[in-house]
Amino acid sequence: MNIFDLFIIQPIFNALMLIYSLVPGGDIGIAIIIFTIFIRFLLYPLVKKQLHQTKMMRKLQPKLTEIKKSNKGNKQAEAAQMMELYKRYGVSPFRSIGILLVQLPIFIGLFYSIRIMTVYRDEIGKFTYNFLENIGPIKALIENPGSINEKMLGFIDLSKHAVSDQGINLVLLILAILAAATQYIMSKQTMPQQATKKSFREIMSEAAEGKQADQSEMNALVMGKMIKFMPIMMFFIMINLPGAIALYYTVSNLIAVAQQAYLLKGDEEELEEIASEAVVPTTKKKSAQTKTREKAAKEANVIRITAKDSKSKTKRR
Repeated sequence: MNIFDLFIIQPIFNALMLIYSLVPGGDIGIAIIIFTIFIRFLLYPLVKKQLHQTKMMRKLQPKLTEIKKSNKGNKQAEAAQMMELYKRYGVSPFRSIGILLVQLPIFIGLFYSIRIMTVYRDEIGKFTYNFLENIGPIKALIENPGSINEKMLGFIDLSKHAVSDQGINLVLLILAILAAATQYIMSKQTMPQQATKKSFREIMSEAAEGKQADQSEMNALVMGKMIKFMPIMMFFIMINLPGAIALYYTVSNLIAVAQQAYLLKGDEEELEEIASEAVVPTTKKKSAQTKTREKAAKEANVIRITAKDSKSKTKRR
């Protein structure tokens, strides 16, 4: 057994097996739902931190817009002030990646656990922890792997794919659609609110006229496209995976949507105060490091402008 099997697949497999053994009638679908709820609430502290960052980023949008206007294209000074703003309010734009990195091995581990329970049943005994082998239902599965109940509620076969050589499974197809739809809703909830909504054509048109493209507008445009593209991609992934994976993903997304709706409404008074403050408060002194960066940026900008003027004068002569 390799390291991935030992630290990712085996713990998830045994957690799922334990829940399965406790569910009356041994319903694997109910076991997956309980497992998913447990995982989502286990991740709750991490989700809470991520959504706090999302709320802060939304409330800081007016300040970020004002910083861009006040610096008039000076990207170095603009970046220095933005970093100072993020530091002041404890915002890390990259912190939201954490929850994705945590969920990925769970998703992969669950996929392989389902495969063991439905396809490679002869390996059930190999992956089961010794202290679980004497539990009645688990012992029965090890002795007779073919006795596992793959059907949820007695008729939804979670080992099958929504689309296969045998045709289309309507229930699993609906499950794949729900997985894609909840993915879209979940992403939409956390998307930063932008003051301007320019199209790609408008941005390209302005660039052709010589106007420098606003990086934040480009990022917002890419994010908007990704939010629409990801659910479509997710749908095609889900119809080619066992229904058990689509069930896990759908239930996980539904809980995430509920958690996000609750958390994004919380602490509004605190965040409204943050949003109503000045962009760069005059009552607070900037750090020496920030002043140095801004001064260097302005000097560099002046040097570039002087160099351009000198070149244009030389060309005229």
